[in-house]
Amino acid sequence: MTWNNSLANILNWSGDISNQSDKMQVAEQVGNFVNDGDVIGVGSGSTAFLALQAIAERVKIERMNVQAIPTSKEAALNCTVLEIPVTTLTAARPDWGFDGADEVDGMKRLIKGRGGALFAEKLVMASAQKTFILVDESKFVSKLGAAFAVPIEVDPRAIHLVETKLHDAFSPESVNLRMAVSKDGPVITEAGNVLLDVKFEEITSTMEQEISALPGVIESGLFLDYPVEILST
Repeated sequence: MTWNNSLANILNWSGDISNQSDKMQVAEQVGNFVNDGDVIGVGSGSTAFLALQAIAERVKIERMNVQAIPTSKEAALNCTVLEIPVTTLTAARPDWGFDGADEVDGMKRLIKGRGGALFAEKLVMASAQKTFILVDESKFVSKLGAAFAVPIEVDPRAIHLVETKLHDAFSPESVNLRMAVSKDGPVITEAGNVLLDVKFEEITSTMEQEISALPGVIESGLFLDYPVEILST
């Protein structure tokens, strides 16, 4: 067996892609933004997956030199299969990036993290001059937190502490430890942490910083004040 025929090179999204035709249109827009020499932050999610394929096709046709900073091992593997060189935040700063979102409100505030890569996604987004958020109409909400809980990445040793602090500070509607689907126990992030999915009645402009300040919290899925441009169909 050759490497070209290995399982790692069978590039397919794991499951059905909802609203795929709409997401393809958004992905093709992103492919047109690439310039030779760009360092691009590569996000996670199904729309970002389609955008990466569009970028790879243009890079190959026009023989561009680009580098990617992936936000997850999954994104890094996709870059490798599509022959897009990978670098890191310690070696380069992204010129721009692209990513998906779970919710977007009218002030371009986001909830992200359903895929579990929120910590790296926030690092890359904060480092880039601009990040294109790729969504279909189903992701827009009039009130942030209306459809999704806020993921909070927590050091496993601090689960009970963080839960107590969250209840004391915010009186959330619910706090749930995210459990895995295809393995026993909770979801473990790439950094070795766990995720709490927290439903808040109201999300304020200061809540991202307040949650991040709690002992044991690594990062939250609130993205409230970042240089983003929303791309949708």
